[in-house]
Amino acid sequence: MSVASASVFEERLDPGKLTSALLAAAVHLALLAVLVFGVRWQNRPAEAVTVELWEPPPAPLAEAPKPAPKIEPAPPPVLKPEAVIPKPEIVEKKAPPPKPKPEPKAAPKPVPKAEPLKPRVDETQKRIREELAREQASLAIDRERQQIKDQLAKDAAAASSKAKADWVDKIRAKIRGNIVLPPDLQGNPEALFAVVQLPSGEVLSKKLMKSSGHRGYDEAVERAILKSSPLPKPDRPEIFDRELRLTFRPRD
Repeated sequence: MSVASASVFEERLDPGKLTSALLAAAVHLALLAVLVFGVRWQNRPAEAVTVELWEPPPAPLAEAPKPAPKIEPAPPPVLKPEAVIPKPEIVEKKAPPPKPKPEPKAAPKPVPKAEPLKPRVDETQKRIREELAREQASLAIDRERQQIKDQLAKDAAAASSKAKADWVDKIRAKIRGNIVLPPDLQGNPEALFAVVQLPSGEVLSKKLMKSSGHRGYDEAVERAILKSSPLPKPDRPEIFDRELRLTFRPRD
């Protein structure tokens, strides 16, 4: 090997040595820091603690007092008893106790009377009585309805009779207006005629049912009936009567 090549290999540096040196320096620095901070933490002064007492400390126990010496009392002198003179007893008469007032007697309590036994109602009898009551009520309602119907029928009949009487009076008044009285008529004789008519009022026939006893007056009424045709119609068609019996008096 030549000298030039040997110098080249000697001057070339190893990269691994630099890395190792840096790592070793870092480890030493870390250890130094741990040592420094550890010593500072151990040398930190302790903090003072303040305690406040709420109760005073107990007083010191006093020494127990020594017992005083006992002094025995001297015996009392013996005295002779004096003679006792008994005094006469005075007996007081006690007043008799007052008599107890008689207590008012309480009024005797009324003895409740026993209620009579109610007869046992058979269900069949009860049902029969209920049926009879319903039938009686129904009959009462029917009677009341029938009375109402009868009253209405009477009222209708009375109204119909009055309407017919008014209609007949109109017919009689028209015929009376056409009667020419004979000059020799005396008194107030009555003539009765049966008149047959159509619903339109046209007179079909007339018949003397009872003479007035004066021929001239009967003939005058007969002529007046024919002259009055057609006769007045009723206000209510249901009261129309085909045959009417009309009476006439000259002085009415």
